[in-house]
Amino acid sequence: MHSSAIFLIEFGAIILGLGLLGRLAGRLRFSPIPLYLLAGLAFGEGGLLPLGASEEFVAIGAEIGVILLLLMLGLEYTASDLVSNLKTQYPAGLVDMALNALPGAALALLLGWGPVAAVVLAGVTWISSSGVIAKVLGDLGRLGNRETPVVLSILVLEDLAMAVYLPIITALLAGVSLAAGSMTLAIALGVAGLVLFAAVRYGRVISRFVSSDDPEKLLLVVLGLTLLVAGLAQQLQVSAAVGAFLVGIALSGEVAEGAHNLLAPLRDLFAAVFFVFFGLHTDPQSIPPVILPALALAVVTALTKIATGYWAARRAGISPKGRWRAGGTLVARGEFSIVIAGLAVTAGIEPELGPLATAYVLVLVILGPLTARFTEPLALRLTRPRAKPAEATAAPAQGSAPPAETLQPVEDGGAERP
Repeated sequence: MHSSAIFLIEFGAIILGLGLLGRLAGRLRFSPIPLYLLAGLAFGEGGLLPLGASEEFVAIGAEIGVILLLLMLGLEYTASDLVSNLKTQYPAGLVDMALNALPGAALALLLGWGPVAAVVLAGVTWISSSGVIAKVLGDLGRLGNRETPVVLSILVLEDLAMAVYLPIITALLAGVSLAAGSMTLAIALGVAGLVLFAAVRYGRVISRFVSSDDPEKLLLVVLGLTLLVAGLAQQLQVSAAVGAFLVGIALSGEVAEGAHNLLAPLRDLFAAVFFVFFGLHTDPQSIPPVILPALALAVVTALTKIATGYWAARRAGISPKGRWRAGGTLVARGEFSIVIAGLAVTAGIEPELGPLATAYVLVLVILGPLTARFTEPLALRLTRPRAKPAEATAAPAQGSAPPAETLQPVEDGGAERP
């Protein structure tokens, strides 16, 4: 009875604290992710008030949080959208992977962490935060801008790549043989292809089966189906998050919209618990030794993300202003970077990887909204050509018009229309 009371007190304090932190972040027009991570650091080992009785429950909640994050992401896209993005935007996805995964892999190898840690850190630096970026686009009123579909296409391609990347990471961290790892990847690709085919061909049938006018029944069926598929995927050595993502893709129309509205509060709750859980497993004293590599990596990959967005928007025929806006918007890292790093921390492959990933995400989740807002004006100011001094001209004859070169054009000070 005593341990039960302590559990309720601890877990209640966590939820209340997260609610207050989320309210503070909302007032500051700021992503709550860094505050959640800091809360986890405060409650973890080496922190101000380590947890005891509720830590196991927090771990289960964190796993549910990852599953719901990927499910809700899958609900945002239809299978036809994914196929269309693959056909038209795959060059941008390849450029994104090359420019942003290589710095992470290179740093891990320079630090002597080995090839497995290099693959993990490559994923941490590669994937942008869909949640943070979506919020920033809404806050800045850019959802209707011409460059926004380019940004969303890159995010979709990154999410699709997760379906291939996560099984690879799972196999590498488990230390399985090359044959077993190849089998795991083949199963993951086969399942993903099968789900995409079923979603395109039989999406309406699946949605009709899940659909219900009663919100309670819809919530129970979608949540139960997601957890069931995620568990089966994990049993097959495929990431549970990938299974949840595929369930989201398979649902469409009114069912997807209804499920999204019902599951959004649950996602927010358990996602917050997940970030706290990641912070719990990071000793605050382990962050200072890796802060300089994390800062250097954050600067480099912020620049490579800006270059990625600029190139992709230029390829789509967007004006220079929109290109810079697209690049600055993509800088934020968040939930996916922590998910990937969390797998490595659980496997225990490299003690410093978790602290470095925490510091890296903290920097870029704060820097991301700033680059989204200020990259365009700063870049245009730095690249604007200097005006040449006016040349002396002879005075015009009385009654004649002034020479054409003395007429100064009026600059359009208005904002570019999307």
